[in-house]
Amino acid sequence: QVQLVESGGGLVQAGGSLRLSCAASGRTRSWAAMAWFRQAPGKEREFVAVLSRWSGGATYYANSVKGRYTVSGDIAKNTVYLQMNSLKPEDTAVYYCAAALTSGLYTTTREYEYWGQGTQVTVSS
Repeated sequence: QVQLVESGGGLVQAGGSLRLSCAASGRTRSWAAMAWFRQAPGKEREFVAVLSRWSGGATYYANSVKGRYTVSGDIAKNTVYLQMNSLKPEDTAVYYCAAALTSGLYTTTREYEYWGQGTQVTVSS
């Protein structure tokens, strides 16, 4: 089992920045990819970014956040980060981190076995 806890959400004005953290505990050697998803009210959960633990730390981003968000990890601390810059009101959502046990830059929820509880990000205009 892998437990995931997100932190760092909050309220920010448009154009501002936030950094989310996702701390993993439990069988931390077992995850191979860690991703961020988000879900706005009334919408489906959507992919944001993914970091591969192996593959040289490869990353992949949704087009909507490319160039504004950066996903990174501190493997020694079992923590993955999501740096969010130039935030827009449409970025408002609950942000979730998720862990996959198999290696790959997955963008769909079904590939991820473990999920955090989420952290709210609200961007005001």
